[in-house]
Amino acid sequence: MTTATPPRFVLDANVFIEAHRRYYALDLCPGFWDCLAHFSRESTLVSIDRVRAEMSGADVLSDWVNQAPAEMFDSTADVQMVDLFAQIMVWVQGQTQFGEAAKAQFAAAADGWVAAYAAVHRAVVVTHEVYNPTTRRKLPLPNVCRQFGIVTCDTFVMLREREVRFGWLRV
Repeated sequence: MTTATPPRFVLDANVFIEAHRRYYALDLCPGFWDCLAHFSRESTLVSIDRVRAEMSGADVLSDWVNQAPAEMFDSTADVQMVDLFAQIMVWVQGQTQFGEAAKAQFAAAADGWVAAYAAVHRAVVVTHEVYNPTTRRKLPLPNVCRQFGIVTCDTFVMLREREVRFGWLRV
């Protein structure tokens, strides 16, 4: 994926949630969270307002989200994004492979907006979901991205692309 111009990444909610719950917990690896803030200020990494809303609550992750740089969560209130989201939803509704519950779940989540944002801004979607052409119960974000020509990767590919290294600091 390495290119002359570093790609801009747009993060799905599961990037934040999985990192917080598992391998980059805020108290265990603050460098990961500092890294996200740093690259958001450089405008090479972003998420969207709807992802922020999915993470609102009363926990440590929500606290971090509320203190994140203003650049971290971009607005989806843009005519191009709204139009593309509508196209995505038309495609989703036309897919007989997915049940009505899967379609409704996708429509209610931020995923379609993440895809629309990535398409409009020519960004790479960062998600832990994987493309699955045979799934019926859940509509994976990478399935939609593939349909609309949007590149996807996971957190670790993004970190390698940005040449991030976390070191051990004995306290």
